[in-house]
Amino acid sequence: MSKLAEHIKKLDGHLKRFREGGIANLIDGKDVRSASSFETRSPVDESLICDVSKGNAGDIDLAAKAAKAAFPAWAAMSGEARKKILHKIADLIVERAEEIALCECWDTGQAYRFMAKAALRGAENFRYFADLAPSARDGQSLPTAQHMNVTSRSPIGPVGIITPWNTPFMLSTWKIAPALAAGCTVVHKPAEFSPLTARILAEIAHQAGLPAGVWNLVNGMGEDAGKALTEHRDIKAIAFVGESRTGSMIMKQGADTLKRVHFELGGKNPVVVFDDADLDRTLDAAIFMIYSLNGERCTSSSRLLIQENIADEFETKLTARVNNIKVGHPLDPATEIGPLIHKVHFDKVVDYVEIGKKDGAKLAAGGERIGDQGWFVQPTLFTHATPKMRISQEEVFGPFLTSIRFKDEEEALAIANDVEYGLTGYVWTNDLTRALRFSNALEAGMIWVNSENVRHLPTPFGGVKNSGIGRDGADWSFEFYMEQKNVAFALGQHKMQRLGA
Repeated sequence: MSKLAEHIKKLDGHLKRFREGGIANLIDGKDVRSASSFETRSPVDESLICDVSKGNAGDIDLAAKAAKAAFPAWAAMSGEARKKILHKIADLIVERAEEIALCECWDTGQAYRFMAKAALRGAENFRYFADLAPSARDGQSLPTAQHMNVTSRSPIGPVGIITPWNTPFMLSTWKIAPALAAGCTVVHKPAEFSPLTARILAEIAHQAGLPAGVWNLVNGMGEDAGKALTEHRDIKAIAFVGESRTGSMIMKQGADTLKRVHFELGGKNPVVVFDDADLDRTLDAAIFMIYSLNGERCTSSSRLLIQENIADEFETKLTARVNNIKVGHPLDPATEIGPLIHKVHFDKVVDYVEIGKKDGAKLAAGGERIGDQGWFVQPTLFTHATPKMRISQEEVFGPFLTSIRFKDEEEALAIANDVEYGLTGYVWTNDLTRALRFSNALEAGMIWVNSENVRHLPTPFGGVKNSGIGRDGADWSFEFYMEQKNVAFALGQHKMQRLGA
């Protein structure tokens, strides 16, 4: 039996319960069916996976009240006790990593070679924040001559977490683990296009001993369940990963209740290649950062800025490599790109091919649909683009790379910064001084020099401009999920002002 056939057989076993019973909301530790449901279908062949509860404002209200009721006890639990539960969640993720990866592939179209690692990354996220839980409340001593100032932190309360359909399992753990470690309770609304692994993750949490009501799951649409969550008075903060336009809507919806918000939004990230770079390593990294994960990632290097004196050689090698990328069934370990998430997104990516042609860029590779079943598209490369073209400015969010040439460092920086986004940047040069100078001037929250995106959990993750608000990682996550308090103790009988004496 081939590995693909083996994966399909195992997947069928994992999906059986979803096909028979659908996916219910999980509120206060119990299954709760919504008044209506919707179908989720696989992007691989458009086949029905299962019915999913379509959460509404009533379901969100139940979940928010459950999170509010569970908050005092969870917040009061010692950091060591929370640490133990979060480590148990990580253990169970590892035990079910293959199931998670297979379901994620079928639900999203992502290739197994990447989702197998993403599942384990989810366990790593829980372990990392589990170890920080005992120190989450730690404050500082800030004395003056007259007062001893003592700071402390406490969890903000019930929080709403809204996650996207690209690598949904890993991104859910990235948001939920620090919230739980901080002592917050959670209402999680996953993207409607990828509900499977969100359900598995919530089940794992309760299996690990998480008290009922601490983690509530409500499926549904953004305009119904999502809107109700962002407007609910018992929800103190919203952590969201998704489109910049949706982030703006969430901010407006949460304004009346003064919601704290944390947004990880879109990107149009440059990979800037100077003529002194190690071109073989650069080529590997540039291809990986746009074509892995189907190009459906916020940190993808979707703009190649290449110095003009090496552009012909580099683009020739790049085109050959792009044409050699293996597109296929996501459960096949050899597949590098699977189908896009759904028809609407497929149509968007294909539309940008026509936009690029109309604007005068050269279609060097790809751009066509593959087959007539599922949402498979050839990895696409445009060369000889100019900075103001739509394919150079707008987020395509697919396996779609735009190559733009530049003369010198000054022009490269101007092109790199001339977009509304500022999530990441990638700089390739062997000139250390230039690397420092360019990185300091590049408008992005995260920059990698002579490297692809390698996530180090203690470092801050997030963007500037339309790419987000706030940072994830280590103490930056706790800054969002916790409130700061300062208590000032007077030292001795210092002189006080007297009124009305």
